[in-house]
Amino acid sequence: MLHPSPERFRAALGRFATGVTIVTTRAADGAPVGLTVNSFNSVSLQPPLVLWSLDVRSRALPVFAHTTHWAVHVLGAQQQALAERFARRDVDRWAGVPWTPSADGVPLLPGCAAVLECRARSRYPEGDHVILVGEVLRCQHDDGAGVLLYHGGRLFTAPPPP
Repeated sequence: MLHPSPERFRAALGRFATGVTIVTTRAADGAPVGLTVNSFNSVSLQPPLVLWSLDVRSRALPVFAHTTHWAVHVLGAQQQALAERFARRDVDRWAGVPWTPSADGVPLLPGCAAVLECRARSRYPEGDHVILVGEVLRCQHDDGAGVLLYHGGRLFTAPPPP
């Protein structure tokens, strides 16, 4: 086995297929904030907890470090363009993107395979990321939706389960 250089480690992690999500919240001034995330996991069923991680260099970190609520949107197979848009830094991610506020004011995106509305619970700095844990307050899903996957640095779609 070889020493895990950052490049080799990233390549090894790329062999693990993940779902693709967009995590959203509101800044203190009310502006919507969101970014594409593939580091999303379940933590606990009782209580219902999920986690995701954010690079410490992210411009969104100050917002997510202080917000009380956020939402995780599991992207459907038809939402590749949205995933790519929210992964970019050089665009207004929200221009022309429809959304509605949750009961807690968090931007909710339509047409997702699943949406989990969360109350921020814990934050753990680890290495070059911060792990954010949230308690799921409300969730919904579409049994008939295909999903977007990330594998080997590329996006793929998977059909709905039979």
